Amino acid sequence: MNTWQSLKTNLASKDMMTKIIVVNIAIFLVINVVGSLSHLNLLPYFGLPIGGFGFLFKFWTLFTYMFSHANLGHIFFNMLLFYFTAQLFYQIMGERTLLYIYVMSGLCGGVLLVLLGMFFQPVFTASILIGASAAVMGLVMVIAAYAPNYPVYLFGIIQMRYKYFAFFVFVLSTILDLAVNTGGKVSHIGGAAFGLVYGLNLRNGKELFNFTFLTRKKSKLKIVSYQTVDDSYNTKKISEEEELNELLDKISKSGYDSLTKKEKETLFKASQKK
Repeated sequence: MNTWQSLKTNLASKDMMTKIIVVNIAIFLVINVVGSLSHLNLLPYFGLPIGGFGFLFKFWTLFTYMFSHANLGHIFFNMLLFYFTAQLFYQIMGERTLLYIYVMSGLCGGVLLVLLGMFFQPVFTASILIGASAAVMGLVMVIAAYAPNYPVYLFGIIQMRYKYFAFFVFVLSTILDLAVNTGGKVSHIGGAAFGLVYGLNLRNGKELFNFTFLTRKKSKLKIVSYQTVDDSYNTKKISEEEELNELLDKISKSGYDSLTKKEKETLFKASQKK
């Protein structure tokens, strides 16, 4: 019991990126280790059925598919890209919307493929969709739309603007040889589309379809000033909020790249506050 409580406490203290990786690894072990030991094929219970209306009888798979992987190479490369993307996401946008964008991108990728599977059944007959790639692609495209000129290094050597890196990743993982793993690559398009739309709107000061239970928003009660609170503390908080609002207005009008280095650091520190 103490071990279980300790595990829950440690997991609760981790950031959202770590939790998402842990969930992906846990489901991977259930599918491959537990399934192997019990001689059961568990993949159909986690993967999203494509072609026809089979998904209606396994509606939960619209969510579980984006955390499921069939083999070690599949989960390794998806989690590797997710890890580096999430690290950059934290620097630019903070942690708050990571889970939301991950899930919504995965949902858009899954829904797009389900709809195409209904109309083009011979192409997708008796197949299932698994993998985090559509969700990760959404995260990649959010950054590309929100901060297109943010500098990154390809292979740790070649410096380029993030929009070119995102284009490189999208072409390499989706456009090249579309005939192979067509369903998975179609889901990439759905995830990428959501990421682009969300990122462009966020750059203009709008946050689309944001559900509070996925974004870990602060309660509005926490920002209410009470007379019993020290005046100097209130003055400092108001000053910080005004500075943050000015930065967001500047991003809305001129984009993230218009910020100075100091302003970017201020925005990053503000995004990390719980």
